[in-house]
Amino acid sequence: MIQGCGSDVGKSTLVAGLCRLFANRGLRVRPFKPQNMSNNAAVTADGGEIGRAQAVQAQACRTPPTVDMNPVLLKPQSDTGAQLVVRGRMAGTWTARAFQARKAELLDTAVESFRRLQAEADLVLVEGAGSPAETNLRRGDIANMGFARASGVPVVLVGDIDRGHVIAALVGAHAVLDADDRAMIAGFVINKFRGDPSLFDDGRREIVRRTGWSDLGMAPWCAAARRLPAEDCGRGVKIVAPLLRSLANFDDFDPLRIEPDVDFAFVPPGQPLPGDADLVLLPGSKATLSDLAMLRAEGWDIDLKAHVRRGGRVLGLCGGYQILGRRIADPQGIEGEPGVADGLGLLDVETTLTTSKTLQPTSGRLARTGEAFAGYEMHVGLTTGPGCDRPFLIHDDGRPDGVVSADGRIAGTYVHGLFDRAEARAALLAELGAVCVRGDHPTEIDAALDEMAGILAQSLDIDALARIAGL
Repeated sequence: MIQGCGSDVGKSTLVAGLCRLFANRGLRVRPFKPQNMSNNAAVTADGGEIGRAQAVQAQACRTPPTVDMNPVLLKPQSDTGAQLVVRGRMAGTWTARAFQARKAELLDTAVESFRRLQAEADLVLVEGAGSPAETNLRRGDIANMGFARASGVPVVLVGDIDRGHVIAALVGAHAVLDADDRAMIAGFVINKFRGDPSLFDDGRREIVRRTGWSDLGMAPWCAAARRLPAEDCGRGVKIVAPLLRSLANFDDFDPLRIEPDVDFAFVPPGQPLPGDADLVLLPGSKATLSDLAMLRAEGWDIDLKAHVRRGGRVLGLCGGYQILGRRIADPQGIEGEPGVADGLGLLDVETTLTTSKTLQPTSGRLARTGEAFAGYEMHVGLTTGPGCDRPFLIHDDGRPDGVVSADGRIAGTYVHGLFDRAEARAALLAELGAVCVRGDHPTEIDAALDEMAGILAQSLDIDALARIAGL
């Protein structure tokens, strides 16, 4: 189990790289995260949802993602509440306080899912969440030491040297953990080092001296974890997306980020949507009515309509598609307080949120030009209206999806991952005058995973990690 000294220390990336490394050695590898908190989710083949990181880790293992890989998923809807997903299915909305009081009830579910993966694999690589040193959260914990103890899984603790104080972070974790939790830790890894690794040899020896834990190596800052555009590519076309408070599935935009002919950026609150944008993307949302109100409070609705008057293009994805319509109703309070609001009125449709959630992988073609796409659906709500007579996509089973305005400049769709396939991405960018040069995004991810696996093989004591895992 890979645990960290804090959030964002690189646990997900390390697990993905190690998954590919051991898969490349011929092992049957599976990823697992007992509890995740993220609005960036993926759809499994059996129609459930899990954290997007575990889906990427499954790709690293060269195996389809399943709901067992992330049995407990929290999808925040407000500062104090989140939708709870258990083994891929919605299980209600919980406040943070209520979840803390009841999360121990979910430990058996997490262990059961882990045991199923364990039975089909040579190696299961488990990712923790946050830090085990947050001892105020230890009671009822299912994300870190609570799970490790219940399942008997040895732990490797990761420290992030890029943010500084890594000695204090690792030694401090040793100091605050109780003896039984501390005994689960078999060693530590230093992550995100830049420069000459020998410069930190004394620091690593100091950590060993103060903790008694084995030094399992130091991983460098890994550029393969985020493919960047070429340095001399120029600006190309400008694509922006407002940074909504409850933004969901933001990885929809990752394929655009790595295209050399695309300048993609999120627009943070307090800034207007730029007047020179070629395309405005309205992203998915976990609280659509709330984000619609935020969009208006920021004045982005005015900016967006000015963009349209100038001939600019707009594409709404999932919740963003709903916002572009004439009306959104949430009579049962599916995403927060019950309510109804006028949408932006840029597409001739209305949406009613319902308790039924669509979760499925899908593929098809662009309705107007015929290029192939592949992605997934993850939404609540039924969208109807005259605009649906002009669909944006056609699924392989013949179902229409989304809407295109009469002039072709405004569109919306429920499909996530729309830009993953190079064929569809090239067609959509061509309408902006841009050229697509990258391949299918899953292929790009595969190449990055192989590169990361090679870097970790050179940087970490893989034989020691294998021994810890009982291989």
